[in-house]
Amino acid sequence: MKALAPGTVIFHRHRGYGVITAVNLLTGWISARFGSESRTLDLNLSTDAVQYADGEAILFRRAPPDRMPHARLMAVVRALHQAGYQKLYLYSWPKPSGLHWRWHLFTGKRDWMQRSWREGWYGSGADYNSNPVMGWGDNPGATTEELIHALAKFDPQGLAQALGRDEDHAAWFASVCDALLPGYMYSLDMQRPEGSPLIDMPPVPVMPVRATLPPYSGPDITWPPGWAGLWSKVHVMPAPRINLTGLPEKTD
Repeated sequence: MKALAPGTVIFHRHRGYGVITAVNLLTGWISARFGSESRTLDLNLSTDAVQYADGEAILFRRAPPDRMPHARLMAVVRALHQAGYQKLYLYSWPKPSGLHWRWHLFTGKRDWMQRSWREGWYGSGADYNSNPVMGWGDNPGATTEELIHALAKFDPQGLAQALGRDEDHAAWFASVCDALLPGYMYSLDMQRPEGSPLIDMPPVPVMPVRATLPPYSGPDITWPPGWAGLWSKVHVMPAPRINLTGLPEKTD
C-alpha cells in the first residue's frame, strides 16, 4: 500500500504533476499544488481521477467497510481448504456484551472446545473497528490472496499444521460460504435459555457484516460436523498458561 500524505507526488489528467499539501481520508478530499506555489487545488479522490506519479489510480473507497472481519476470514479459510489446507477451522462467538464478535483460526486436530492458541490467529471485532487488520502483518483492505500470503509469511509452521484432509468439514464450510458470503457471517454460539436446558442443535446464528445489510433471510445453517454433544455444559474457554520462567515457550 503506497503512502498518501502531504508531500506525495501525484498526477492529474488536466493539471499534470503536483504535490499533495493536505489529506482528509475521512471525507476523501485532498489539497494539491500544481505549478503555482501560492495556490492549491482541492480534489476529491472519488471523482477527480487522481493518480500516483507512476500512473496508478488513487481510489477512495466510498462503500462502507465491513464492521467485522469474519466474512473476510471465511473467504481465506475457503481458499485454503481448496488448496489442501483442510485442517484449518474458524471459530466465531460473541463477547458477553453482544456488541462484538470474537474470532479464532486454529489448525491441526478438530477440537472446538480445547483448540490450540497461536499468537496472531485470534482477535475481536472491537479491535478491528479501530484497526481493520487481522494482526499477522496484513494491510487494511487486503484481498483474500494477500491475507493468505501474509499469514504464510507470518507463521509458516502454524499454517503447515493445517495441511491435510478433513473433507466433511471442508464440504460443510464451503456450503456455508456459498450461503453467506460476502455479506454475512456465522456465530458458533449456542445460547442456553435461562433456567432451561440447551435446545438440541438450533439454527446457527447469522449476522450481517455491514450495518446497511438487512437481517439474514436465507436457508438455515447447520452446525459443523462433530458438533453434537459439545454443548452439554456451559462453554468456558481454558485460561492461558502462566509462564513464570520468563523464557519463550514452544507453541504446538
